[in-house]
Amino acid sequence: MEILWQKEHATVSEVTASLGAPPIAYNTVLTTLRILEQKGFVRHEEEGRAFIYIPRVRREEASRTALHQLLNRFFDDSPGALALKLVENQQLDKTELLRLKELIEKYEGEGE
Repeated sequence: MEILWQKEHATVSEVTASLGAPPIAYNTVLTTLRILEQKGFVRHEEEGRAFIYIPRVRREEASRTALHQLLNRFFDDSPGALALKLVENQQLDKTELLRLKELIEKYEGEGE
């Protein structure tokens, strides 16, 4: 999806070439794009013998959907539980920790 979002449209060959090393088989990329199409994330247009794949969802929408599924499946729909797990299990740098602190203080102030 990242490649399609960047390019706005691409053939299977273009996606394969953009993936870089190690090389991924053409058929693997084709199968993945077909699955994404079945799930409604991409569509295709025919151009001669080639299919041009085009994203149907924006990155932000896909991100929101994926986050909702993650929260639902693993964190009982609790954003706080997800945030705690991220802080506990990831090495956050000082800038990220400061940003988290600022966000917490901002939202604490709104709740008062």
